[in-house]
Amino acid sequence: MSSPPESGALLDATSPLPPQIEAADEPAKVPLAIEDWATVVIMGLLACITFANVLVRYFTDSSFAWTEEFSVFLMILLAMVAGSAAVARDRHIRIEYFSESGSMARRKRLSQFGAVLVAALFLLIAALSTRMVWDDYRFDETSPGIGVPQWWYSIWLPIVSTAIALRAVGLFIRRGRRDDSEGAPK
Repeated sequence: MSSPPESGALLDATSPLPPQIEAADEPAKVPLAIEDWATVVIMGLLACITFANVLVRYFTDSSFAWTEEFSVFLMILLAMVAGSAAVARDRHIRIEYFSESGSMARRKRLSQFGAVLVAALFLLIAALSTRMVWDDYRFDETSPGIGVPQWWYSIWLPIVSTAIALRAVGLFIRRGRRDDSEGAPK
């Protein structure tokens, strides 16, 4: 026997979605499909590289030397792109006890505060990693596995970190525009 749904405030972006409700992205100026397609492309590349390496190993008892290094890079890039998608959709990790209690105004302020912290963190990472990229370039660092310039890999850290920070700023702006009474029953 199922119980009727509880009354109370309607769901907002900080609430977990019940299984009967499909997740819908809120409108954003920069399409959220960018992260989705980047994820598809990266996963496709990972699958192709891994499959090719398995075939070569099976038929020749040797493997492509570059696949491990490139796969690790793609997995790190995938985690960063997924982080950007989570920030853009306001689905990053949080402590539900704090984020889901209190009034809608309190939830809005907590969401904005979280967005500011995320933006600050990833802007700091972008700034510090830019120096690392410059050092990799200036000192002609090469990757340990296949010997390509290390900055080919490290250049993506400040780029994606900046994208995550911009997504957090966009989330802050969207949360600021939201009416405090938006979640209240009519």
